[in-house]
Amino acid sequence: MQLSFDRMYQASLEKDVAFEGVFFTAVKTTGIFCRPSCRARKPKPENIEFFSTTKECILKGYRPCKVCHPLEQLNQTPDDIRQLLEDLADDPGGKIKDADLLRRGIEPHQVRRWFLKNHGITFHAYQRMFRINSAFKKIQQGESVSGAAFDAGFESLSGFGDSFKNIFGVSPKKSKQQRIIDLKRLETPLGTMYACAVEEGICLLEFTDRKMLETEFLYLSRVLNATIVQGDNPHFATLEDQLKAYFDGQRKTFTVPLYMPGSAFQQSVWQVLQEVPYGATRSYKDQAVALGKPEAVRAVANANGMNKISILVPCHRVIGADGSLTGYGGGIWRKQWLLDFENNNAR
Repeated sequence: MQLSFDRMYQASLEKDVAFEGVFFTAVKTTGIFCRPSCRARKPKPENIEFFSTTKECILKGYRPCKVCHPLEQLNQTPDDIRQLLEDLADDPGGKIKDADLLRRGIEPHQVRRWFLKNHGITFHAYQRMFRINSAFKKIQQGESVSGAAFDAGFESLSGFGDSFKNIFGVSPKKSKQQRIIDLKRLETPLGTMYACAVEEGICLLEFTDRKMLETEFLYLSRVLNATIVQGDNPHFATLEDQLKAYFDGQRKTFTVPLYMPGSAFQQSVWQVLQEVPYGATRSYKDQAVALGKPEAVRAVANANGMNKISILVPCHRVIGADGSLTGYGGGIWRKQWLLDFENNNAR
């Protein structure tokens, strides 16, 4: 049964958390939308309208509230888990056991459930992967296998070797020719994203619901002769800082290093993409002309679709010749949001 306007308005006045995810409140006078439990001052009934999804709010031109963060709620990393991730990044060789979680006032089964839902593995498996990631990098830098294993918290070389081979497919001693691609889950006002990075820079930034994501992971692994593993990377901190500034309306360009393996033609298309100004749009024809290949419109469109770094390499700024929003891996509604957001902040 659909809720009446009066019932939804009453629930928003009471900041009733029971209605989380059931509806969203959009405020006509401010152009923002909120969760039912938002603590911000409630407007008069004539100044609001209700929607059942955040997507509807965005398509109607509303922006997410900075007080209640309606887009982040479903996937937001809880503070206690955020702290666990920070502790792992600071000390990859450390081991956080269930007893340690209980001492922190955290229920181990809740942590297990969160990691299974958001990473597909348990917290303890995540820790092992993080430790092996750290050891891999030390071996690549010339440290002995035994030194890297014990630094990473492994108590035996045989246990380390077995775990290493399960992930990388080779023994630690034969890993010199392989690379590692670090993977991290990021939260943005438009939903959760995965970031991948190598030593040279960010090599992937995609929304987690992108249909071609698995194909992109496989491509990077094959081309770079690398294994994608949960782990920290110096480029992630820069990326997160710059993305936050972007979504806060305080940054229009990015300086975090990028690493984009592809053909010479693809790389030339991606370079031209990065030259499309913030708040502006270009057609595929414009892009082809800028490349000096005006007849290569279809090839340019195809190369745009192969871009694996969303937002930073702004394929969302390329539209159809008639002004229509053409395909976007993150979804047309996100493309519309990004264009409106940049247009409003470019003034």
